Amino acid sequence: MRKVKTKKAKRGPSRNIGQEILDGVRAIKAGRIGRRFTVDSFPIIRAREKSGVSQSQFAALLGVSVRTLQD
Repeated sequence: MRKVKTKKAKRGPSRNIGQEILDGVRAIKAGRIGRRFTVDSFPIIRAREKSGVSQSQFAALLGVSVRTLQD
């Protein structure tokens, strides 16, 4: 796993931890900080979506239970 370099926080009585937390939350909400994950869907899900049929109709076409195809 790769280490991420971060800025070292200053220490001492002049540090305002509450403000640092608020600034961090605001940065995350603004999308400037944080990790983003994208999940690729399974090919079977993409095939069902492309066909334009419901999940139960698709399961019937394949001859399987709807529970097999749960998104």
